[in-house]
Amino acid sequence: MEQKMKSGFIAVIGRPNVGKSTLINALIGQKIAIMSDKPQTTRNRILCILTQPDAQIVFLDTPGIHKPKHKLGEYMVKAAEGTLKEVDAIFFVVDATEKMGPGEHYILERLQATKRPVILVVNKLDLIEKERALPIISGYTEKYNFAGVVPISAKEEMNLDSLLTEAKKYLPEGPQYYPEDMVTDQPERLIVAELIREKALHLTRDEIPHAIAVDVDEMTTRANDDVYIRATIYVERDSQKGIVIGAKGAMLKEIGALARQDIQNLLGSKVFLDLWVKVKKDWRDRDGILRNLGFGDER
Repeated sequence: MEQKMKSGFIAVIGRPNVGKSTLINALIGQKIAIMSDKPQTTRNRILCILTQPDAQIVFLDTPGIHKPKHKLGEYMVKAAEGTLKEVDAIFFVVDATEKMGPGEHYILERLQATKRPVILVVNKLDLIEKERALPIISGYTEKYNFAGVVPISAKEEMNLDSLLTEAKKYLPEGPQYYPEDMVTDQPERLIVAELIREKALHLTRDEIPHAIAVDVDEMTTRANDDVYIRATIYVERDSQKGIVIGAKGAMLKEIGALARQDIQNLLGSKVFLDLWVKVKKDWRDRDGILRNLGFGDER
């Protein structure tokens, strides 16, 4: 008998910094969602597409659900919670090395309102002794009736096949929504901006990350097929601008060098990256600036 195709949408939710983006990148085998060891790095819902012979799964990588402290935070939480209404199933990703805290309780409360099947994904299994996994799982299953539970390590790509098998149980039969070679619906400019922001997050001090945004001002292909990109890194204060630029421009140069490698891998072309740093005072609390940087109201 011919195998029927399944297709559907899965929201990937969880507290900031539990490994949601690492998981999606591992599943689709390509770097689309940005990763950082600092929380709140994903600011937009990013559609990532995995196509297999028997299924096409569209993952929505959402901003981490947290208690917002500014308008940008409110937008991020609204985007994450809005996603839950639009999908066929939900991955609730938790960190095996962290105790269940107020953040997890907050998300579990939100999940009570959804009728979608929720799969508990216990991540970072490579960082704990195996016997510690069962009590962690029990702690969550006592509080919520999950459709399934899958312990994994996204970083080590451990048990991801089992996770996909579990996910496919809850997808409807349906057509392939996107071409086989398509891995995201995001425009190249947005991915390029995210890759630059990722490098800035990795390299700057703890007080900087939430105050960084990146806008690609120009992206053109030259006659020799090289790509010229001019991008602006926005910060909120002059002191932050100094940190991002660094002594004699060293920090900005390093951000550019690392970002250019990833962008060249993405585009398959040689890239000339021209980075600028500008101050937009308190941009995270200014609606007009947020809209210009792509953080508009959810439709």
